[in-house]
This record gives sequence, C-alpha cells and structure tokens, in this order.
Amino acid sequence: MSAKRLRKQIIRKKLFNKNRLVILNEDTFEEIFSLRLNLMNVFVWLTSISIVMIALTTYIIAFTPLREYIPGYASTKLKQQATENAIKSDSLVKVLQDEKVYLASIKKVLTGELDKTMLSRDSIVVSEQKELTEAEMKPNEADQKLREQVAHEDKYNLFEKATPRVSQVLFAPVRGTITKPYNASKKQFFIEIAVANNTPVKAIAAGTVVLADWTPTNGNVMVVRHNDGIISVYKQMAQLTKEQGDVVKSGEVLALAGAGDKSGGAMLHFELWKDGYPINPTQFIDFE
Repeated sequence: MSAKRLRKQIIRKKLFNKNRLVILNEDTFEEIFSLRLNLMNVFVWLTSISIVMIALTTYIIAFTPLREYIPGYASTKLKQQATENAIKSDSLVKVLQDEKVYLASIKKVLTGELDKTMLSRDSIVVSEQKELTEAEMKPNEADQKLREQVAHEDKYNLFEKATPRVSQVLFAPVRGTITKPYNASKKQFFIEIAVANNTPVKAIAAGTVVLADWTPTNGNVMVVRHNDGIISVYKQMAQLTKEQGDVVKSGEVLALAGAGDKSGGAMLHFELWKDGYPINPTQFIDFE
C-alpha cells in the first residue's frame, strides 16, 4: 500500500513539477524569453488546441465552400449538373415513349391492324333504335321553359354567333366520284375516289409529312399529321411531290394520282384518323 502511494506521489510530482522554458542569446547569454511550464499544463494546452482544430476543420468541411478543394469530394456545381442531367434524361425517356406510341398508331393506320371494339363513336355504325311516338317526342313543361330560355339568350348573343363552331376547315384532297364508301362494320376504314390521271392531290389542312414512301401493297403512300390529333393518309398515287419532314399548307399539292386503268382513270385511296381512330371522311369533307 505504501509503494502504491509512493508511485502516485512520484507521478503527481512529475506532472506538477514546475519547469522553465528559457530562450537565450547564444553570444551574450542574455535571456530573451522564458515560460514556466509543467507536464499537466502542456497536456491541457495540447488537448485544447486539438479539440479546437478538429471543430474548425469539421465546420469548414460541413458549412463552407472550401470542402470542394478536398480531393475526392464532389463539388456543388457537379451535383447540380448531375441533378439537371437526370431530369433531362427522364424527360427524354418520356418523349421517346410517346413517339413510340405515336409510330405504333401510324403503323396500325398503314396496315389496318385495328380492333373493331376499340373504335371511337364516330366510326361505329349506329344501331337500330326504337321509334318514339309523337306523344313521347313532345317536350315536357320544364324542357319547354329551358328551350325558350336558351332561344332568348341566343337571340341577343352576337358574340356567340360570331364564334366558329369548328377548330379548322378540312379541304377536299381531290374532286371526284366515290367508288368505295367508308364502312366500319366491314373494317373498311377508307374511301376510294375516281379521278383523272395525274390529278393533283392536295393537303386537307396544314401539317407535317410523317411518311412519304413506296409500299408493295399500296404504291406511293403519304401520311400527314395535322393539328387536333388529325392524320390524313393518301395511297395509290403515281408520284410524290413532298418528302418526309416537309411542312405543308392547306391545299398544297402533295402528289399526283396514279393510273388505274386503260381508260385514263385513277383511284385515290384516302383515310382520315382522329386521335388514333378512323373516322368517315365524308362527314367532314365534300368530295363532289
């Protein structure tokens, strides 16, 4: 027990034993600087300085731009660019998917691979309806009041009368006799118009040519995309005057009708599509 106590006293004496650090002039031995120290003070000062240095370094790395100069640490600019590139990549992937769906719809237009049950209301033949009696067709009192109110408002509403009812006007690609009418029940989503050879085939509205090429089954084919999801298809033509990617105006010549027989006649195969579904062209265009 006394030896252990003696050892503690020796360690304590070494820790708190006062020493002096003196700086002397080598030539004159003049004292320039002196400092009284002990081992405990040196330990406390070194520990305090280490803690301060660690805290300062942590602050610089965490909250100041100086961390970008540390090797292997990504800069804020690089992180921002990486985030922007990721957003652009997602946008490009979405645009690519939309284009694939659009091209698949055009392929169905050209090949006729359509499911009759997926057609829109404009393309489905109206089923037979039960005939109503004259008494059932008469409006009731509430309906009659509503009709009078609407008629009174329309009578003095000049602005509504001046507003066009359609978003765009569709021009006839050619003028001629329809030899094959539109028939959705037989999956005949086109019409054929008899015209003279080399008759100019015109665009029904302004748009962009998305396909202009020759096919084994339909000869020269052209597909034009218009506004409001409308697509016009022209087949069995003798010569194309526009190429894929061209922007055309309403009534601009797209091609020349091809020869159909020895009598000098030709047949234009024409289709009209809306939002990926076929519609009857004669409901919107007068060909005669």
